[in-house]
Amino acid sequence: MTAERAAPGGRARALLAAWRDRRLAVIFLLGMASGYPWVLIGSAMSAWLSELGISRSAIGLIGGVTAMYAVNFLWAPLLDRFRPIWLGRLGKRRGWIVAMQSGLLLATLVLSRAQPGEMLLGTGIILLVIAFLSATQDIAIDAYRVELIPRADQARISYGAAMATSGWWTGYGLLGALPFWFVDTLAGGWNSAYLGLAMIWLGFIAAVVALAPQPEAARPLTDLGQTLSARIRHAVVEPLAEFFSRNGIKLALAVLAFVLLFKIGEAFLGRMSIVFYKEIGFSNEQIGTYSKLLNWWVTVVFAILGSLVNARFGILRGLFIGGIAMASTNLMFSWLAVTGPEPWLLSLTVVVDGFTAALGTVAFMSFITFLSSHTFTATQYALLASIGNLGRTTLASSSGWMVDGLDGNWSLFFVLTAIAVIPSLVILAWLSPRLTAKYPEAFGRSCPAGCKRP
Repeated sequence: MTAERAAPGGRARALLAAWRDRRLAVIFLLGMASGYPWVLIGSAMSAWLSELGISRSAIGLIGGVTAMYAVNFLWAPLLDRFRPIWLGRLGKRRGWIVAMQSGLLLATLVLSRAQPGEMLLGTGIILLVIAFLSATQDIAIDAYRVELIPRADQARISYGAAMATSGWWTGYGLLGALPFWFVDTLAGGWNSAYLGLAMIWLGFIAAVVALAPQPEAARPLTDLGQTLSARIRHAVVEPLAEFFSRNGIKLALAVLAFVLLFKIGEAFLGRMSIVFYKEIGFSNEQIGTYSKLLNWWVTVVFAILGSLVNARFGILRGLFIGGIAMASTNLMFSWLAVTGPEPWLLSLTVVVDGFTAALGTVAFMSFITFLSSHTFTATQYALLASIGNLGRTTLASSSGWMVDGLDGNWSLFFVLTAIAVIPSLVILAWLSPRLTAKYPEAFGRSCPAGCKRP
């Protein structure tokens, strides 16, 4: 019997002590900054375009700007190697975060002057810029979070994933409710709402400068005297080669396939959810209250509980549970499509959706965190996250066409999104014993003496 098992009271005290860590609060704030841009280019914009009479297909297509999140690994090596010269005092990670947030402030101000009904293409370009800046901010935030907590501290890695998830949904849910309230109360409609949303970036910038500690540098910055080929090799080739050599080609490809497919069903649901709510008869106020505010606190609570589930039962079991639960939630949306705008059913659906999304996301983030080498943090984490976003963004941009192809049959649409999770669970079943054997410290119950860490 281990000392840990012999002293459950000591383990409980250790868990509580792990939560009293300032770094977790910083991760929460950065998670908010990461989730907030999805309000600007996602839910708020979908509602604005829907009110203007823009077609479902066009709304789904313009939402394709989020493909930036799926390809941000292409420029992630630059953030591993360089720092913004004008923000050098903040360090590499914090400097990039503040630089991107400053750009997001300016881009949101420009968006507050847009007229989507008259210049949809111009609005789309602005959204593309916001998506690029936000995707780049995510590279820096993810790398910062991975480097902030040592790999040996398994508990705090799971709790950090919970705080990042809770923060993301606070930025997307709590702050995402604001535009729906603004548009019904402020003169100027959606333009005034976006002007108010732009000001929130000032708070994020101040928080990063004042509160975020500097993580230890994992690798030196690029020597500017290197040749171009040497820079490309160090920045791009070496991170990818290390991932495949460490895992083996077969296992590495299976991991990438799972990451790609795991959240496709959830992504199709998320892209069309606001359009769905409005079409079946919910008001802006109801959408803001139920789908944003209620979903926010439910997700925050269950993200913390999800981290405890992962700590107790393991990340791989958490992924299985989360995947099955996410598919089940989509079936509840199918039920809502049949009954119509029933607030009680929307509340129940949102609660269940918040639970399943939090559980799956915390496990997923912990999963790719353990598989990312600290030597190539930004590049490898961005690669895995980008592949996951490929399913969530690029493929889901066809969701509007899918609903149109089903003649607006929302119930059947949500059934199909539930089925979409099955392939990823089949791959996960194949991966589980192999990953447990290779990384027992991450995916097993304990780390035996001499086990290697990635």
